[in-house]
Amino acid sequence: MIHRTGKRAAHKSKEYSTQASETAEGNRGERAESTEEHAEAKPQSTVPLDINIGEIMENRAKYIPLRLQMEERKYLRLLEAALNVTEYTDKIDDASNMGKAKRVVNQIKELCAILTGVVLSCDYKRGQELFADRSFEDNEEFFQTIFEIGRRYKIMNPEKMRSAYGKLMYLLSDSMIPEVKDMLGFDCVVPIKTVYSFLKEKNGLKVLHEDIVLLATKEIIPDGKTRPQIQAEIKRKEKSIEILSRKYQSKYLSADEIRHCLYSIGDNNAYLRSNRDPCEKMIFYLEKFFNPKDKSDNDYSLSIAYGNQGHRLSHDHETQYIYVNQTLKLWREILNDMFKLWTLADQDILSPSNPYRLSHTGQGLHRVQPCPATSREMHRILFKAQKKAGTWIGSSVIHLGDKNVPNALIFIDKYNQVARILNPICITLDRIDELAKNAGIRELIESKFDSLDLCKKTILADFFRFAFDGSGADNFYDAGSCIDGCSQIEKKPYFPVFLLAGFTGFDGGGW
Repeated sequence: MIHRTGKRAAHKSKEYSTQASETAEGNRGERAESTEEHAEAKPQSTVPLDINIGEIMENRAKYIPLRLQMEERKYLRLLEAALNVTEYTDKIDDASNMGKAKRVVNQIKELCAILTGVVLSCDYKRGQELFADRSFEDNEEFFQTIFEIGRRYKIMNPEKMRSAYGKLMYLLSDSMIPEVKDMLGFDCVVPIKTVYSFLKEKNGLKVLHEDIVLLATKEIIPDGKTRPQIQAEIKRKEKSIEILSRKYQSKYLSADEIRHCLYSIGDNNAYLRSNRDPCEKMIFYLEKFFNPKDKSDNDYSLSIAYGNQGHRLSHDHETQYIYVNQTLKLWREILNDMFKLWTLADQDILSPSNPYRLSHTGQGLHRVQPCPATSREMHRILFKAQKKAGTWIGSSVIHLGDKNVPNALIFIDKYNQVARILNPICITLDRIDELAKNAGIRELIESKFDSLDLCKKTILADFFRFAFDGSGADNFYDAGSCIDGCSQIEKKPYFPVFLLAGFTGFDGGGW
Protein backbone atom coordinates (compact mmCIF):
# COMPACT_ATOMS: atom_id res chain seq x y z
CA MET A 1 0.00 0.00 0.00
CA ILE A 2 2.82 2.42 0.81
CA HIS A 3 3.86 2.61 -2.87
CA ARG A 4 0.40 3.94 -3.77
CA THR A 5 0.61 6.87 -1.33
CA GLY A 6 3.07 9.39 -2.71
CA LYS A 7 6.60 9.45 -4.14
CA ARG A 8 9.21 6.87 -3.25
CA ALA A 9 11.74 9.60 -2.48
CA ALA A 10 9.51 10.80 0.34
CA HIS A 11 9.13 7.34 1.93
CA LYS A 12 10.54 7.05 5.45
CA SER A 13 11.55 3.95 7.34
CA LYS A 14 9.90 3.11 10.67
CA GLU A 15 11.69 1.33 13.48
CA TYR A 16 10.38 -2.18 14.05
CA SER A 17 8.89 -2.65 17.51
CA THR A 18 9.80 -6.01 19.00
CA GLN A 19 7.38 -5.56 21.92
CA ALA A 20 4.43 -4.79 19.63
CA SER A 21 5.32 -7.79 17.48
CA GLU A 22 5.42 -10.13 20.49
CA THR A 23 2.07 -8.78 21.73
CA ALA A 24 0.49 -9.34 18.32
CA GLU A 25 1.92 -12.86 18.15
CA GLY A 26 0.51 -13.58 21.61
CA ASN A 27 -2.93 -12.34 20.59
CA ARG A 28 -2.82 -14.43 17.43
CA GLY A 29 -1.80 -17.46 19.49
CA GLU A 30 -4.77 -17.01 21.82
CA ARG A 31 -7.18 -16.73 18.87
CA ALA A 32 -5.66 -19.84 17.30
CA GLU A 33 -6.24 -21.86 20.47
CA SER A 34 -9.89 -20.78 20.64
CA THR A 35 -10.84 -21.97 17.15
CA GLU A 36 -10.52 -25.40 15.61
CA GLU A 37 -9.85 -23.87 12.21
CA HIS A 38 -6.43 -22.57 13.30
CA ALA A 39 -5.47 -25.55 15.44
CA GLU A 40 -2.81 -26.62 12.95
CA ALA A 41 0.02 -24.25 11.93
CA LYS A 42 0.55 -23.29 8.30
CA PRO A 43 3.26 -25.49 6.72
CA GLN A 44 6.60 -23.71 6.62
CA SER A 45 9.44 -24.38 4.19
CA THR A 46 12.90 -23.55 5.52
CA VAL A 47 14.74 -22.21 2.48
CA PRO A 48 18.01 -20.19 2.62
CA LEU A 49 17.42 -16.52 1.80
CA ASP A 50 19.96 -16.48 -1.05
CA ILE A 51 18.06 -19.16 -3.03
CA ASN A 52 15.43 -17.95 -5.49
CA ILE A 53 12.82 -20.70 -5.32
CA GLY A 54 10.63 -19.09 -7.98
CA GLU A 55 13.41 -18.96 -10.57
CA ILE A 56 14.52 -22.54 -9.86
CA MET A 57 10.97 -23.92 -10.01
CA GLU A 58 10.15 -22.03 -13.22
CA ASN A 59 13.26 -23.40 -14.94
CA ARG A 60 12.35 -26.93 -13.84
CA ALA A 61 8.69 -26.56 -14.80
CA LYS A 62 9.64 -25.69 -18.39
CA TYR A 63 10.62 -29.34 -18.93
CA ILE A 64 8.10 -31.14 -16.69
CA PRO A 65 5.20 -32.52 -18.76
CA LEU A 66 1.66 -32.24 -17.45
CA ARG A 67 0.24 -35.43 -15.96
CA LEU A 68 -2.45 -36.89 -18.23
CA GLN A 69 -6.07 -36.08 -17.40
CA MET A 70 -8.60 -38.92 -17.20
CA GLU A 71 -10.15 -38.12 -20.58
CA GLU A 72 -6.70 -38.03 -22.20
CA ARG A 73 -5.98 -41.59 -21.11
CA LYS A 74 -8.58 -43.10 -23.44
CA TYR A 75 -6.80 -41.45 -26.36
CA LEU A 76 -3.50 -42.84 -25.07
CA ARG A 77 -4.90 -46.39 -25.05
CA LEU A 78 -6.21 -45.83 -28.57
CA LEU A 79 -2.84 -44.59 -29.81
CA GLU A 80 -0.95 -47.47 -28.18
CA ALA A 81 -3.32 -50.01 -29.73
CA ALA A 82 -2.85 -48.49 -33.20
CA LEU A 83 0.95 -48.40 -32.85
CA ASN A 84 1.19 -51.95 -31.50
CA VAL A 85 -0.49 -53.47 -34.56
CA THR A 86 1.28 -51.40 -37.20
CA GLU A 87 4.51 -52.53 -38.86
CA TYR A 88 5.42 -49.01 -39.88
CA THR A 89 9.17 -49.08 -39.21
CA ASP A 90 9.57 -52.60 -40.63
CA LYS A 91 8.04 -51.50 -43.93
CA ILE A 92 9.58 -48.04 -44.22
CA ASP A 93 13.12 -48.67 -42.92
CA ASP A 94 13.71 -51.68 -45.12
CA ALA A 95 17.00 -52.36 -46.93
CA SER A 96 15.10 -53.32 -50.09
CA ASN A 97 13.17 -50.05 -49.99
CA MET A 98 16.03 -47.55 -50.14
CA GLY A 99 14.87 -45.50 -53.15
CA LYS A 100 13.68 -42.07 -52.06
CA ALA A 101 10.56 -41.94 -54.29
CA LYS A 102 9.42 -45.41 -53.24
CA ARG A 103 10.00 -44.66 -49.56
CA VAL A 104 8.03 -41.40 -49.72
CA VAL A 105 5.06 -43.13 -51.39
CA ASN A 106 5.12 -45.90 -48.78
CA GLN A 107 5.44 -43.37 -45.97
CA ILE A 108 2.36 -41.50 -47.15
CA LYS A 109 0.31 -44.70 -47.59
CA GLU A 110 1.27 -46.13 -44.21
CA LEU A 111 0.80 -42.82 -42.42
CA CYS A 112 -2.64 -42.30 -43.97
CA ALA A 113 -3.70 -45.82 -43.02
CA ILE A 114 -2.65 -45.32 -39.39
CA LEU A 115 -4.31 -41.89 -39.12
CA THR A 116 -7.54 -43.16 -40.63
CA GLY A 117 -7.59 -46.21 -38.37
CA VAL A 118 -7.09 -44.05 -35.27
CA VAL A 119 -9.98 -41.73 -36.20
CA LEU A 120 -12.24 -44.62 -37.19
CA SER A 121 -11.76 -46.38 -33.85
CA CYS A 122 -12.48 -43.15 -31.96
CA ASP A 123 -15.45 -41.90 -34.02
CA TYR A 124 -16.94 -44.26 -36.62
CA LYS A 125 -18.89 -41.60 -38.51
CA ARG A 126 -15.92 -39.26 -38.67
CA GLY A 127 -13.72 -42.16 -39.81
CA GLN A 128 -16.10 -43.02 -42.65
CA GLU A 129 -15.89 -39.44 -43.90
CA LEU A 130 -12.11 -39.73 -43.89
CA PHE A 131 -12.29 -42.90 -45.98
CA ALA A 132 -14.44 -41.04 -48.49
CA ASP A 133 -12.35 -37.93 -49.18
CA ARG A 134 -9.11 -38.28 -47.13
CA SER A 135 -9.59 -34.79 -45.64
CA PHE A 136 -6.92 -35.16 -42.99
CA GLU A 137 -6.55 -31.39 -42.51
CA ASP A 138 -10.10 -31.25 -41.08
CA ASN A 139 -8.87 -33.42 -38.21
CA GLU A 140 -5.60 -31.58 -37.61
CA GLU A 141 -6.31 -30.67 -33.98
CA PHE A 142 -7.36 -34.26 -33.17
CA PHE A 143 -4.17 -35.76 -34.59
CA GLN A 144 -1.95 -33.16 -32.93
CA THR A 145 -3.63 -33.81 -29.56
CA ILE A 146 -3.42 -37.59 -29.68
CA PHE A 147 0.24 -37.62 -30.80
CA GLU A 148 1.20 -35.03 -28.17
CA ILE A 149 -0.46 -37.15 -25.46
CA GLY A 150 1.71 -40.13 -26.44
CA ARG A 151 4.95 -38.11 -26.39
CA ARG A 152 4.07 -36.48 -23.07
CA TYR A 153 3.13 -39.75 -21.39
CA LYS A 154 6.34 -41.49 -22.44
CA ILE A 155 8.59 -38.81 -20.92
CA MET A 156 6.92 -39.22 -17.53
CA ASN A 157 6.84 -43.04 -17.81
CA PRO A 158 10.08 -44.22 -19.47
CA GLU A 159 9.32 -47.88 -18.74
CA LYS A 160 6.08 -47.74 -20.78
CA MET A 161 5.49 -47.85 -24.58
CA ARG A 162 8.84 -49.58 -25.11
CA SER A 163 8.29 -50.42 -28.80
CA ALA A 164 5.31 -48.18 -29.59
CA TYR A 165 7.21 -44.97 -28.77
CA GLY A 166 9.91 -45.62 -31.36
CA LYS A 167 7.27 -46.17 -34.05
CA LEU A 168 5.48 -42.99 -32.97
CA MET A 169 8.60 -40.81 -33.16
CA TYR A 170 9.74 -42.23 -36.52
CA LEU A 171 6.22 -41.81 -37.89
CA LEU A 172 6.08 -38.17 -36.74
CA SER A 173 9.60 -37.58 -38.06
CA ASP A 174 8.45 -38.81 -41.49
CA SER A 175 5.36 -36.60 -41.32
CA MET A 176 7.72 -33.58 -41.24
CA ILE A 177 9.29 -34.50 -44.62
CA PRO A 178 8.16 -31.72 -47.04
CA GLU A 179 6.64 -34.09 -49.67
CA VAL A 180 4.70 -36.03 -47.02
CA LYS A 181 3.63 -32.87 -45.22
CA ASP A 182 2.31 -31.33 -48.46
CA MET A 183 0.21 -34.39 -49.15
CA LEU A 184 -1.27 -34.49 -45.63
CA GLY A 185 -1.97 -30.75 -45.67
CA PHE A 186 -1.23 -30.18 -41.98
CA ASP A 187 1.38 -30.52 -39.22
CA CYS A 188 1.13 -33.56 -36.90
CA VAL A 189 3.50 -32.08 -34.31
CA VAL A 190 2.78 -29.50 -31.59
CA PRO A 191 4.93 -28.59 -28.54
CA ILE A 192 4.59 -30.85 -25.49
CA LYS A 193 2.37 -29.41 -22.75
CA THR A 194 4.46 -28.58 -19.70
CA VAL A 195 3.64 -27.25 -16.24
CA TYR A 196 5.30 -23.95 -17.17
CA SER A 197 3.48 -23.47 -20.48
CA PHE A 198 0.12 -24.30 -18.86
CA LEU A 199 0.57 -21.95 -15.89
CA LYS A 200 1.91 -19.17 -18.11
CA GLU A 201 -1.12 -19.44 -20.40
CA LYS A 202 -3.40 -19.24 -17.33
CA ASN A 203 -1.44 -16.39 -15.65
CA GLY A 204 -0.58 -18.65 -12.74
CA LEU A 205 3.23 -18.74 -12.58
CA LYS A 206 3.16 -17.09 -9.13
CA VAL A 207 2.22 -20.51 -7.71
CA LEU A 208 5.83 -21.59 -8.30
CA HIS A 209 7.26 -18.64 -6.34
CA GLU A 210 5.92 -19.72 -2.93
CA ASP A 211 8.38 -21.49 -0.63
CA ILE A 212 5.80 -24.09 0.38
CA VAL A 213 5.71 -25.34 -3.23
CA LEU A 214 8.61 -27.56 -2.11
CA LEU A 215 6.40 -29.18 0.52
CA ALA A 216 3.49 -29.43 -1.89
CA THR A 217 5.53 -31.33 -4.49
CA LYS A 218 7.88 -33.47 -2.37
CA GLU A 219 7.66 -37.25 -2.54
CA ILE A 220 6.72 -38.99 0.70
CA ILE A 221 9.31 -41.73 1.22
CA PRO A 222 8.24 -44.30 3.85
CA ASP A 223 11.67 -45.91 4.38
CA GLY A 224 12.65 -45.97 8.07
CA LYS A 225 9.62 -43.95 9.24
CA THR A 226 6.77 -44.85 11.56
CA ARG A 227 3.16 -44.70 10.37
CA PRO A 228 2.42 -41.50 12.39
CA GLN A 229 5.45 -39.81 10.79
CA ILE A 230 4.30 -40.80 7.29
CA GLN A 231 0.73 -39.64 8.01
CA ALA A 232 2.04 -36.31 9.35
CA GLU A 233 4.11 -35.75 6.19
CA ILE A 234 1.15 -36.60 3.95
CA LYS A 235 -1.09 -34.22 5.91
CA ARG A 236 1.50 -31.43 5.68
CA LYS A 237 1.86 -31.97 1.92
CA GLU A 238 -1.89 -31.98 1.28
CA LYS A 239 -2.31 -28.85 3.42
CA SER A 240 0.38 -27.07 1.36
CA ILE A 241 -1.40 -28.07 -1.86
CA GLU A 242 -4.72 -26.74 -0.53
CA ILE A 243 -3.15 -23.44 0.58
CA LEU A 244 -1.61 -22.85 -2.86
CA SER A 245 -4.69 -23.94 -4.82
CA ARG A 246 -7.00 -21.68 -2.78
CA LYS A 247 -4.65 -18.71 -2.83
CA TYR A 248 -3.96 -18.67 -6.58
CA GLN A 249 -7.24 -19.88 -8.10
CA SER A 250 -8.81 -17.35 -10.46
CA LYS A 251 -11.26 -17.10 -13.32
CA TYR A 252 -8.43 -18.31 -15.59
CA LEU A 253 -7.04 -21.03 -13.34
CA SER A 254 -9.12 -23.38 -11.17
CA ALA A 255 -8.00 -24.95 -7.89
CA ASP A 256 -8.11 -28.40 -9.52
CA GLU A 257 -5.79 -27.24 -12.30
CA ILE A 258 -3.30 -25.92 -9.74
CA ARG A 259 -3.40 -29.26 -7.91
CA HIS A 260 -2.84 -31.04 -11.24
CA CYS A 261 0.29 -28.94 -11.89
CA LEU A 262 1.64 -29.59 -8.40
CA TYR A 263 1.07 -33.34 -8.75
CA SER A 264 2.90 -33.23 -12.10
CA ILE A 265 5.96 -31.67 -10.42
CA GLY A 266 5.65 -34.36 -7.74
CA ASP A 267 5.78 -37.00 -10.51
CA ASN A 268 9.09 -35.52 -11.61
CA ASN A 269 10.45 -35.84 -8.06
CA ALA A 270 9.37 -39.49 -8.03
CA TYR A 271 11.18 -40.00 -11.37
CA LEU A 272 14.37 -38.48 -9.96
CA ARG A 273 14.26 -40.74 -6.90
CA SER A 274 13.92 -43.91 -8.97
CA ASN A 275 16.40 -42.92 -11.72
CA ARG A 276 18.95 -40.43 -10.35
CA ASP A 277 19.16 -41.56 -6.70
CA PRO A 278 20.57 -45.06 -7.49
CA CYS A 279 23.65 -43.24 -8.84
CA GLU A 280 23.92 -41.40 -5.50
CA LYS A 281 23.69 -44.71 -3.62
CA MET A 282 26.37 -46.36 -5.74
CA ILE A 283 28.69 -43.36 -5.24
CA PHE A 284 28.13 -43.71 -1.47
CA TYR A 285 28.97 -47.44 -1.54
CA LEU A 286 32.03 -46.81 -3.74
CA GLU A 287 33.42 -44.17 -1.38
CA LYS A 288 32.59 -46.22 1.73
CA PHE A 289 34.09 -49.57 0.72
CA PHE A 290 36.79 -48.78 -1.87
CA ASN A 291 38.46 -45.52 -0.91
CA PRO A 292 42.00 -45.71 -2.39
CA LYS A 293 43.42 -44.01 0.73
CA ASP A 294 42.60 -47.18 2.67
CA LYS A 295 45.56 -49.49 1.86
CA SER A 296 44.61 -52.24 4.34
CA ASP A 297 42.36 -54.34 2.06
CA ASN A 298 43.94 -55.68 -1.13
CA ASP A 299 41.51 -58.60 -1.48
CA TYR A 300 38.88 -56.27 -2.93
CA SER A 301 41.03 -54.29 -5.30
CA LEU A 302 39.26 -52.72 -8.30
CA SER A 303 42.32 -53.06 -10.54
CA ILE A 304 41.72 -54.54 -14.01
CA ALA A 305 44.07 -55.59 -16.83
CA TYR A 306 43.49 -55.48 -20.59
CA GLY A 307 42.76 -58.94 -22.03
CA ASN A 308 42.12 -60.53 -18.63
CA GLN A 309 38.52 -61.82 -18.15
CA GLY A 310 37.29 -59.71 -21.06
CA HIS A 311 38.53 -56.35 -19.73
CA ARG A 312 39.46 -53.78 -22.38
CA LEU A 313 41.11 -51.30 -20.03
CA SER A 314 44.16 -51.48 -17.74
CA HIS A 315 43.67 -49.57 -14.47
CA ASP A 316 45.17 -49.90 -11.02
CA HIS A 317 42.82 -49.67 -8.02
CA GLU A 318 43.01 -45.88 -7.63
CA THR A 319 42.57 -45.18 -11.37
CA GLN A 320 39.56 -47.53 -11.60
CA TYR A 321 38.08 -45.92 -8.46
CA ILE A 322 38.33 -42.46 -10.04
CA TYR A 323 37.00 -43.75 -13.37
CA VAL A 324 33.93 -45.38 -11.78
CA ASN A 325 33.34 -42.37 -9.54
CA GLN A 326 33.42 -39.88 -12.42
CA THR A 327 31.14 -42.06 -14.57
CA LEU A 328 28.54 -42.40 -11.82
CA LYS A 329 28.62 -38.65 -11.20
CA LEU A 330 28.23 -37.96 -14.93
CA TRP A 331 25.21 -40.28 -15.03
CA ARG A 332 23.80 -38.49 -11.98
CA GLU A 333 24.06 -35.12 -13.75
CA ILE A 334 22.50 -36.50 -16.95
CA LEU A 335 19.59 -38.17 -15.14
CA ASN A 336 19.01 -35.05 -13.04
CA ASP A 337 18.42 -33.11 -16.30
CA MET A 338 16.78 -36.00 -18.16
CA PHE A 339 13.44 -34.28 -18.75
CA LYS A 340 15.25 -31.33 -20.33
CA LEU A 341 17.39 -33.64 -22.46
CA TRP A 342 14.28 -35.57 -23.50
CA THR A 343 12.54 -32.34 -24.58
CA LEU A 344 15.59 -31.34 -26.64
CA ALA A 345 15.82 -34.84 -28.14
CA ASP A 346 12.15 -34.56 -29.12
CA GLN A 347 12.96 -31.29 -30.91
CA ASP A 348 15.96 -32.81 -32.71
CA ILE A 349 14.01 -35.83 -33.96
CA LEU A 350 11.01 -33.82 -35.17
CA SER A 351 12.82 -30.80 -36.64
CA PRO A 352 12.02 -30.45 -40.39
CA SER A 353 15.41 -28.77 -40.89
CA ASN A 354 17.22 -31.77 -39.42
CA PRO A 355 16.81 -34.67 -41.92
CA TYR A 356 18.02 -38.21 -41.28
CA ARG A 357 19.67 -40.77 -43.54
CA LEU A 358 19.39 -44.54 -43.46
CA SER A 359 22.75 -46.17 -42.82
CA HIS A 360 24.24 -49.51 -41.75
CA THR A 361 26.01 -48.72 -38.45
CA GLY A 362 27.35 -52.18 -37.66
CA GLN A 363 24.33 -52.73 -35.40
CA GLY A 364 21.81 -52.97 -38.21
CA LEU A 365 20.06 -50.39 -40.39
CA HIS A 366 19.48 -47.16 -38.46
CA ARG A 367 18.27 -43.61 -39.00
CA VAL A 368 21.39 -41.50 -38.51
CA GLN A 369 20.39 -37.96 -37.63
CA PRO A 370 22.28 -34.98 -36.15
CA CYS A 371 21.27 -33.94 -32.61
CA PRO A 372 22.37 -30.28 -32.29
CA ALA A 373 20.17 -29.23 -29.34
CA THR A 374 20.81 -32.42 -27.34
CA SER A 375 24.54 -32.26 -28.12
CA ARG A 376 24.87 -28.68 -26.81
CA GLU A 377 23.19 -29.60 -23.53
CA MET A 378 25.26 -32.77 -23.17
CA HIS A 379 28.49 -30.83 -23.64
CA ARG A 380 27.34 -28.41 -20.92
CA ILE A 381 26.61 -31.33 -18.55
CA LEU A 382 29.94 -33.00 -19.35
CA PHE A 383 31.84 -29.77 -18.71
CA LYS A 384 30.04 -29.39 -15.37
CA ALA A 385 30.90 -32.99 -14.38
CA GLN A 386 34.55 -32.57 -15.45
CA LYS A 387 34.84 -29.35 -13.48
CA LYS A 388 33.52 -31.07 -10.34
CA ALA A 389 35.73 -34.13 -10.84
CA GLY A 390 38.94 -32.16 -11.34
CA THR A 391 40.71 -35.21 -12.83
CA TRP A 392 39.12 -36.85 -15.87
CA ILE A 393 40.17 -40.35 -16.94
CA GLY A 394 39.38 -41.75 -20.37
CA SER A 395 37.46 -40.43 -23.35
CA SER A 396 35.30 -37.31 -23.14
CA VAL A 397 33.78 -37.76 -26.61
CA ILE A 398 29.99 -37.46 -26.75
CA HIS A 399 28.56 -39.87 -29.31
CA LEU A 400 25.47 -38.38 -30.96
CA GLY A 401 24.39 -38.75 -34.58
CA ASP A 402 27.12 -41.30 -35.38
CA LYS A 403 27.37 -45.09 -35.71
CA ASN A 404 27.46 -45.55 -31.92
CA VAL A 405 24.41 -43.40 -31.09
CA PRO A 406 22.64 -42.84 -34.44
CA ASN A 407 19.96 -40.43 -33.22
CA ALA A 408 18.43 -38.77 -30.16
CA LEU A 409 15.95 -41.63 -29.66
CA ILE A 410 18.81 -44.11 -29.16
CA PHE A 411 20.52 -41.60 -26.84
CA ILE A 412 17.43 -41.42 -24.60
CA ASP A 413 17.10 -45.20 -24.54
CA LYS A 414 20.79 -45.56 -23.62
CA TYR A 415 20.47 -43.51 -20.43
CA ASN A 416 17.12 -45.05 -19.50
CA GLN A 417 19.05 -48.32 -19.05
CA VAL A 418 21.13 -46.89 -16.17
CA ALA A 419 18.38 -47.07 -13.55
CA ARG A 420 17.27 -50.51 -14.81
CA ILE A 421 20.77 -51.81 -14.10
CA LEU A 422 21.55 -49.95 -10.85
CA ASN A 423 18.15 -50.30 -9.12
CA PRO A 424 18.19 -54.12 -8.69
CA ILE A 425 21.73 -53.92 -7.27
CA CYS A 426 20.79 -51.12 -4.84
CA ILE A 427 17.63 -52.98 -3.74
CA THR A 428 19.63 -56.15 -3.07
CA LEU A 429 22.31 -54.28 -1.09
CA ASP A 430 19.65 -52.44 0.95
CA ARG A 431 17.82 -55.69 1.77
CA ILE A 432 20.80 -57.78 2.89
CA ASP A 433 20.61 -56.54 6.53
CA GLU A 434 16.86 -57.15 6.60
CA LEU A 435 17.25 -60.66 5.12
CA ALA A 436 19.91 -61.46 7.70
CA LYS A 437 17.34 -61.18 10.51
CA ASN A 438 16.43 -64.70 9.47
CA ALA A 439 18.98 -66.97 11.18
CA GLY A 440 19.14 -69.43 8.29
CA ILE A 441 19.78 -66.74 5.66
CA ARG A 442 22.36 -65.05 7.88
CA GLU A 443 24.21 -68.36 8.28
CA LEU A 444 24.10 -68.88 4.49
CA ILE A 445 25.58 -65.44 3.77
CA GLU A 446 28.25 -65.66 6.48
CA SER A 447 29.30 -69.17 5.42
CA LYS A 448 30.01 -67.88 1.91
CA PHE A 449 31.24 -64.34 2.53
CA ASP A 450 32.24 -64.28 6.26
CA SER A 451 30.10 -61.18 6.99
CA LEU A 452 27.23 -59.09 5.61
CA ASP A 453 29.58 -56.21 4.74
CA LEU A 454 31.92 -58.53 2.85
CA CYS A 455 28.93 -59.88 0.91
CA LYS A 456 28.04 -56.32 -0.12
CA LYS A 457 31.68 -55.63 -0.91
CA THR A 458 31.93 -58.73 -3.13
CA ILE A 459 28.87 -57.68 -5.16
CA LEU A 460 30.11 -54.11 -5.53
CA ALA A 461 33.72 -55.02 -6.39
CA ASP A 462 32.50 -57.38 -9.10
CA PHE A 463 30.18 -54.73 -10.53
CA PHE A 464 32.73 -51.90 -10.43
CA ARG A 465 35.34 -54.06 -12.16
CA PHE A 466 33.27 -55.70 -14.90
CA ALA A 467 30.66 -53.04 -15.67
CA PHE A 468 33.30 -50.33 -16.13
CA ASP A 469 36.00 -52.18 -18.04
CA GLY A 470 35.45 -50.83 -21.57
CA SER A 471 33.83 -54.03 -22.81
CA GLY A 472 30.65 -52.18 -23.74
CA ALA A 473 32.16 -51.21 -27.11
CA ASP A 474 34.69 -52.44 -29.67
CA ASN A 475 37.46 -49.98 -28.74
CA PHE A 476 38.52 -47.39 -26.17
CA TYR A 477 37.37 -44.43 -28.29
CA ASP A 478 33.82 -45.79 -28.62
CA ALA A 479 33.46 -47.11 -25.06
CA GLY A 480 33.03 -43.78 -23.24
CA SER A 481 30.73 -44.44 -20.28
CA CYS A 482 29.24 -47.65 -21.75
CA ILE A 483 28.21 -50.22 -19.19
CA ASP A 484 28.25 -53.98 -19.70
CA GLY A 485 28.73 -56.41 -16.85
CA CYS A 486 25.44 -57.88 -15.66
CA SER A 487 24.71 -60.47 -18.32
CA GLN A 488 26.41 -63.37 -16.44
CA ILE A 489 24.90 -62.73 -13.00
CA GLU A 490 23.39 -66.23 -12.71
CA LYS A 491 26.96 -67.64 -12.65
CA LYS A 492 28.09 -65.42 -9.75
CA PRO A 493 28.45 -66.80 -6.18
CA TYR A 494 26.21 -64.04 -4.82
CA PHE A 495 23.31 -64.80 -7.21
CA PRO A 496 21.25 -66.59 -4.47
CA VAL A 497 21.39 -63.36 -2.42
CA PHE A 498 19.86 -61.47 -5.36
CA LEU A 499 17.07 -64.05 -5.65
CA LEU A 500 16.34 -63.85 -1.91
CA ALA A 501 16.07 -60.06 -2.26
CA GLY A 502 13.37 -60.47 -4.93
CA PHE A 503 15.52 -60.05 -8.05
CA THR A 504 13.65 -60.88 -11.30
CA GLY A 505 16.00 -59.35 -13.87
CA PHE A 506 17.65 -56.11 -14.92
CA ASP A 507 14.78 -55.29 -17.23
CA GLY A 508 11.81 -56.15 -15.06
CA GLY A 509 11.57 -59.86 -15.87
CA GLY A 510 13.91 -62.77 -16.60
CA TRP A 511 17.69 -62.63 -16.50
